[in-house]
Amino acid sequence: MHRSAIITTAAAPDNNHKRAGKNGMNWFQSLGAKQVFTVDVIDSKSANDSTHANQIRGSKLIYMLGGFTHYLGETLKDSLCWSAALEAYQNGAVIAGSSAGAMVMCEHYFDPSKKKVVRGLNLVPNALVLPHHNTFGKTWAGELRKMLPEVLLIGIDERTGMIHAADGKWEVHGGGGVTLYRGESTVSYGRGETFSF
Repeated sequence: MHRSAIITTAAAPDNNHKRAGKNGMNWFQSLGAKQVFTVDVIDSKSANDSTHANQIRGSKLIYMLGGFTHYLGETLKDSLCWSAALEAYQNGAVIAGSSAGAMVMCEHYFDPSKKKVVRGLNLVPNALVLPHHNTFGKTWAGELRKMLPEVLLIGIDERTGMIHAADGKWEVHGGGGVTLYRGESTVSYGRGETFSF
């Protein structure tokens, strides 16, 4: 049976990680997941805890919740837990995330609180995610295209995901779309459509 780990870091600054983690567990269990649990990586000490790292290393799905983007990125960067996640990934695990969780996986992310671009965890090189693209995320695109003209901006609508398949292509799932900004071009993809970059 596959184990699914929910990393609650992004919800820790406002002490929301327990509730958010429980909501995440309930969601995955409603989809049929049996062994799903939270890993309360809430600060740099817990991010370097070997017990937490072992839980992550032994998981087949590692899911990072949304919340405080910069806090998530800085807490995981160069940590034992992130190294364990990468090790699991190399052994076939899936790393996924929503909102802040998706943002920090890229080489770059936008920190709206400081209005600046920050280096992410670089699981997806030369990319930056615009979350909640169908609401506020698309408003970041113009400025970020100027700041990072060579970087692929990936706008992901709410209730929408993109999955990287073994053939190297990405496929859109859910109720919305994914918009890619490359230089001057803008291309949108809907549910079931595939693309590569």
